[in-house]
Amino acid sequence: MSETHQDSGGNGDFDLTQFYQIFFEEAGENLDLMEQMLLNLNLETADDEVLNGIFRCAHSVKGGAATFGFADVAELTHQMESLLDKLRRHELHPNSAMVDVLLESADASRSLLARHQAGGEGEVTPTGDLVRRISELAAGKISVVAPATPASVPRAEVVKVLPVAGAAGKLTRSLEIRIGPLERPEQAEAVQELFRDIPGLGEIASLPSDTKSTRFFAVETETSDEDLLDLFAFHVSRDYIQIKSIEVNAATELAAERFASISDDPLPGAPLAAFPGFGFFDGAPGAPPVAVTGDVKVVSKAPSVKSPAVNAAAQPEAATIRVAISKVDQLINLVGELVITQAMLAQNSRALDPAVYQQLLSGLADLDRNTRDLQESVMSIRMIPMSIVFSRFPRMLRDLASKLGKKVDFVTQGEATELDKGLVEKITDPLTHLVRNSCDHGVESPAERLAAGKSETGTITLSASHQGGSIVIEVRDDGKGMSRQRILTKARERGLDVSDQMSDQEVWQLIFAPGFSTAEVVTDVSGRGVGMDVVKKNIAALNGTVEIDSAEGYGMKVSVRLPLTLAIMDGMSVGVGGEVYILPLSSVVESFQVKADAVSTVGQGSQLVKVRDEYMPVIELEKIFQIPRFDFEKSCDIMVVVEADGSRVALLVDELLGQQQVVVKNLESNYRKVPNVSGATILGDGKVALILDTGALVRRSRH
Repeated sequence: MSETHQDSGGNGDFDLTQFYQIFFEEAGENLDLMEQMLLNLNLETADDEVLNGIFRCAHSVKGGAATFGFADVAELTHQMESLLDKLRRHELHPNSAMVDVLLESADASRSLLARHQAGGEGEVTPTGDLVRRISELAAGKISVVAPATPASVPRAEVVKVLPVAGAAGKLTRSLEIRIGPLERPEQAEAVQELFRDIPGLGEIASLPSDTKSTRFFAVETETSDEDLLDLFAFHVSRDYIQIKSIEVNAATELAAERFASISDDPLPGAPLAAFPGFGFFDGAPGAPPVAVTGDVKVVSKAPSVKSPAVNAAAQPEAATIRVAISKVDQLINLVGELVITQAMLAQNSRALDPAVYQQLLSGLADLDRNTRDLQESVMSIRMIPMSIVFSRFPRMLRDLASKLGKKVDFVTQGEATELDKGLVEKITDPLTHLVRNSCDHGVESPAERLAAGKSETGTITLSASHQGGSIVIEVRDDGKGMSRQRILTKARERGLDVSDQMSDQEVWQLIFAPGFSTAEVVTDVSGRGVGMDVVKKNIAALNGTVEIDSAEGYGMKVSVRLPLTLAIMDGMSVGVGGEVYILPLSSVVESFQVKADAVSTVGQGSQLVKVRDEYMPVIELEKIFQIPRFDFEKSCDIMVVVEADGSRVALLVDELLGQQQVVVKNLESNYRKVPNVSGATILGDGKVALILDTGALVRRSRH
C-alpha cells in the first residue's frame, strides 16, 4: 500500500514509518506469545481458548503487516491464520507437524520483520516451502518433509490478505462508519486510501457531514468489523471509530435523508439531534454518544464523556506505556546524583545544633526518607521478571532435544523473581550455554537412562531466587553428572597442574579453563571447548560468581550468583591511611580486631590468619594500592573477611566507617580499567571512593 499521504497543509507527506517501531515491537510480542502457546498446546485435548489465542496473535501480525505494505509477512501469516482457523473450528485436529510448521513460520516471520526493520538489508528468508506445507496441512494432507534445496520449491502465488469483494461464499455487508473527532483532516483521507491500496477490501464513499472534525462514510465490504478496526487504528484511535450495519440498498438514501434539512449555517449538533435514529446519538442536541441496542457495534466513546452508561461500554485504559530505555537510564542517573547530594547535605548538617536548626534538620530527614523511596521506585522500573529470560528456553530445548534424539522435560521455578534489565540482557547468553550444555552433555539418551534405571525422560530445571542482596540462578539436570577422573585425565593431557588430592570443588572448577572440554565427539551443538570459560568471564564481569556441584550418575547443578542491580549497591566503607574504600556488602562475611601474633608468615612473604580453626590468606590493602602513610604510629589491626568464588580472604584495614548505599560509577567508561577495582562512587563530602573487586582480590591471593 502507499506509505505517504498529504498533510493538512498540502505541503508535505504523512509518513507511516513513524509508526513502524510500535508495529515491530507489538508484532514481536505477538510472535513470542504465539510460540509459548504452541509449545504448551496439548495435542490430545487442545483447549479452544488457546487455539483462539494463537489465531489472534497471527491475525494481529497479519493486519499490521498488510497495513504497512509488508506483503511477504502478510502472506505467510495469512496462511498460518487459515490453518489456525480450521483448527479452532475443529475442522482439523492439531498434530506435531502443524506445531512444527507454525513454529518455523513464526521464526521466518521474525526474520522477515527484522529485514524490514533494517530497511530491506540482509538476506531474504524464503517462505515458499512453508506456505506449501501449511497449505497441505490445511487441506488435510500429510506433512511433506522440506527438501534440502529450497530453490527447487516452486514459488507460491501471493495470497491476498483480505477477501476479494464478491467472492463465493462471502456476504457483502453495507456499513455506515463514523470517525471523529479527528485531529487532522488527512486522517480521513488516509482511511479512504486503505480501500484503494488493499485489494479486496471493498468500496468506500464519503457522506456529507455537518462538522469538519467528524466524518461519515458508506462502506460495502466482506471484511469483518474487527479487521476494519485493526486497519483504521493505524490512522485514527479506536476510541473514535463507530461502525453501524445498514441495509444493502440504503446507503444513498441514508445520505440524502440525513442531510435533507441542514441549513446553510446550522447550529452545532442540530442535524444530529434531528435524526436520532442512526444509532450514534441519543437525546437532546449535543448529547454525548451512549451505548445502544440493535445491530450497532460501539467500539468506544469520546474520552470527555462521563456517564455510567458510556463508562460501562468504554474500553479499559492501557495498563502500560512504552518508554525508551535511554529515558529510564537518564532518570536513574539523575536520582543517583540526587542521592549523592542528599548524602552531602546530611554529612554537612551533622555539626548543626538541633535546638537552633530543628526545622532544617527535620526537612533534611524528610529529604533522606523521600530520596530513598524515590530511589527504590526508580530502580524498580528497570527490574523485569526472570520469565522474560526463561521464556526463550522451551523452544530452544525442544529443537535441541529433537536433534539429539533425547527426551527432556523443562521445569522453571521463580519466574517472578526480578532482576535489573541490564543484567538480564547480559546473563541471557551464559544461561543459554549452560542449558544447552545440560541437554547435550548432561541428560543421557533414552536408552542410556533406561539402562541406568532412570525414566527415559530427563529433567532440566531452571530456577531463580533472591538470597540477601543477590539473585541466585540455578541450572540443574538429572543426567550423568561429571566424572572426576575424566576431568583430571583431560587436565593432565592439557598440561595443567592437578593432583588426586584436589577437592571436588577444585576439580569442577577446571572445566572453566580456556579450551577445556571432555566431549568425545565434537558436534555443532557443543564440545569444541569454547563457552564455559566465556560463561565464567561474562558472569565475573557482572560482579557475579559461578559454583558447580555434581554427583556422577545423578546429575549436576550450576549456581550463578549476581547482584540485583549494577546501578546502586549496599556497601561497607573502610579506611586505610587517608583513603576510603567500599566493599560490596554481599561479599562481607564478618569483621574482627586482630592481634599481631595471630598472623603467621609463610613462604614468599605470604601471610595467613587463623579464624575459628580455618586458615585464610591475608591481604594488606595498604601494600596493594601503595597508600602513603603519615600516621606512622597507627597500624592496621582490623580484618574484614570477604568471600568470592567459594573462597575467603581477610582484608587488613585501619577502621570500619559504616554501611551505606552507594551509586556505582563505571570507571572503564570514564577512565580506564583499574586492577582490583570494579567501580567508583562519590561520597557525601564530595570525595571519590573506589569500590573493590572482591573476586579479583580472592584470585590474587591464590596466586
